[in-house]
Amino acid sequence: MRCPYCGSIDTQVKDSRPTEDSSVIRRRRVCPSCNERFTTFERVQLREITVLKRNGRRTPFDRDKLMRSVQVALRKRPVDPERVERMVSAIVRKLESMGENEIASSVVGELVMEDLKQLDDVAYVRFASVYRNFRERKDFEKVLADLVPEDSNKGSGS
Repeated sequence: MRCPYCGSIDTQVKDSRPTEDSSVIRRRRVCPSCNERFTTFERVQLREITVLKRNGRRTPFDRDKLMRSVQVALRKRPVDPERVERMVSAIVRKLESMGENEIASSVVGELVMEDLKQLDDVAYVRFASVYRNFRERKDFEKVLADLVPEDSNKGSGS
């Protein structure tokens, strides 16, 4: 592992431990050249996934990009970062378990929306507004209507 401070290739692992859900190994490292310490994370990758964009371009799947887009939707929301990490890991596992090397960006977007809907309503609406490219108020109204449970749509009778 290359040192992020001095660029030396000779770094040493000082401590390794699994995260809470045991899906990631956290490693504390030290660089003998500059004595700086840093942390790396090791994840299992079942397969290389390529994302097929709407415009026909193909790009390698980037877990960090997925995490950033979810974090933007969740900005200033009271959601535990550990829950966000678990959600993103679950989405990645779903994508890998599909058995396809090439996955449409729409599939990724729908999985994110599905999970955000369960995690935080505001983040769900934020993500949907960008992902579905909302242009009018009715676009928001349609998504908000999806959030209201069927029983609450009925009048209270008073």
